[in-house]
Amino acid sequence: MVHTCVVAGCRNRRTPGTTLSFYRFPRDSERKQRWIAAVNREGWVPNDGSRLCSSHFVSGKQVKNPRSPDYVPSVFASAPSSPDMKEPGGAPELLDKQEARVEAANALLFLQGQGRAAGGRGQEERRPGEPEESASSSLSSDEDEDDEEDDEEEESMSDSKKGRFAHTVNFDDVLRVLKKENQTLRESVDKMALSENSLRNDAEKVKFYTGLPNFFVLETVMWLLAPHMDAMKAAKLSKFQQLLLTLMRLRLDLRNQDLAYRFGVKVATVTRTVHQMVHIMSATLVPTAVFWPSRAELRKNLPAALRASHPDCAVIVDCFEVPFEEPVSRGGQAASSRGAASPNVLKYLIGVAPQGVVTFVSRGVLGNVSDKSLAEGCGFLCKLLPGDVVLASRDLDIDASVTARGALFSVAGGNPRGEASPPPPETASVQRHVERVISVVKGRYAMLTGPVESPFTAVSERTSNLSTFDKIVQVACALNNLCISAAPLE
Repeated sequence: MVHTCVVAGCRNRRTPGTTLSFYRFPRDSERKQRWIAAVNREGWVPNDGSRLCSSHFVSGKQVKNPRSPDYVPSVFASAPSSPDMKEPGGAPELLDKQEARVEAANALLFLQGQGRAAGGRGQEERRPGEPEESASSSLSSDEDEDDEEDDEEEESMSDSKKGRFAHTVNFDDVLRVLKKENQTLRESVDKMALSENSLRNDAEKVKFYTGLPNFFVLETVMWLLAPHMDAMKAAKLSKFQQLLLTLMRLRLDLRNQDLAYRFGVKVATVTRTVHQMVHIMSATLVPTAVFWPSRAELRKNLPAALRASHPDCAVIVDCFEVPFEEPVSRGGQAASSRGAASPNVLKYLIGVAPQGVVTFVSRGVLGNVSDKSLAEGCGFLCKLLPGDVVLASRDLDIDASVTARGALFSVAGGNPRGEASPPPPETASVQRHVERVISVVKGRYAMLTGPVESPFTAVSERTSNLSTFDKIVQVACALNNLCISAAPLE
């Protein structure tokens, strides 16, 4: 960059070959004002590009010691001109014009010299006997520290820009790294998401969320239900997600709001999906998975725990109650007498084959109803044949009704009703087996423990007189039968 001395009448400039140094005005305000006063230009204020040449100092350079005479420039009477500059004469206006022309010419020469140096001819233009470092040392030998810092800053910025542009980026490598990172992120998201891919190779995850033993069984259920799901409207959920959402509702008894957050949908979408899926599963799975087996099949696969003591066992029965959210009209009143069933419960009778497969489940009956009334009104007794043995883990008030059908009722650990023989020695094993079968069926799906939300207690179809929760109980029993082993047989 070409610097020109700001002193009036001084024609010195920084050009190639000059031995002069040029200093910027000090940053210290007091010293800066003394320099401005010494220059003696009325109304003039220096800027960042203003420079003062070394010819205005006694020693030929500035000194930062306040006691030195060169702390402030003082040589102005006869400022020597640069050897390669001619002293012009004439009027001040002419001097100003000549100064502008000379400055433009010197700038052009300087740029041309830079171009020649870049072309490799700088060594040829060196004067004979001149030291190699003279040009560079003359430009920076005695400059102000601030000026040197700025020059170094400019050089470092220039170098960094050159380095940045000189570095060639291998975009193929960058693309390869980004693809690998993208694949890793996708795998991480799939693993955390509730999707088909996240469950495919994780049997424990399938069992936790659905109650089914592995992905193959879950995929089989999906294959059975998919043709009946075409009419369902859930744009944001795939068919698999609709099934998974419903199974999670039954298995973990999650609230609709929780499921809405997990699947990124509205609560209304969850409610509608669960009701529609329960209806489809009730119509598709229950007729094929929950059925009463023949006597030959029962005896053929009878567990060893019952083979000796109860070879004619046809079913293991139990009654269970599920509380539900109390209607507003009831005002939250509980049952008045201790031991009586609460009116705010649904009571079910469940029949399980000795092998652990659910063979019968009644619809829910509201309120205080006896075991006998429930058994006689749900169609269970019609399934029994003369000679069948009905086992229970506790005493149910259905012995008279069972006997009327020619069958026998027996509490595990006791004798069949009507028999006077002593109990067999393996009664403890029989009782453990009966209790295990019932508990596995009831504990597989947490929604069966209640409380049931009010929308599920309404009758969904007038023709079947079944509420949505009745269908949920039946679906849970059907899903239980799809498992490889509902309960250990031995």
